[in-house]
Amino acid sequence: MRLTDFWARLEEAFGPGYAASIASDQVLAQLGGRTVEQALAAGEETHVVWRAVCAAYPDRVPARLR
Repeated sequence: MRLTDFWARLEEAFGPGYAASIASDQVLAQLGGRTVEQALAAGEETHVVWRAVCAAYPDRVPARLR
């Protein structure tokens, strides 16, 4: 998954404002206690980060975006 696709999916699932908050403020256990931004900056694959977001917010991410 390209980085642009990742951000588009995150914004579609959460809305632009809340997506930014999810990425910078929410620490996810599936990412080793890092935020989305920290995981991506550390070189984590976008598909791994996206799966972590989907696991953390199963009710917010529509099935078609998974």
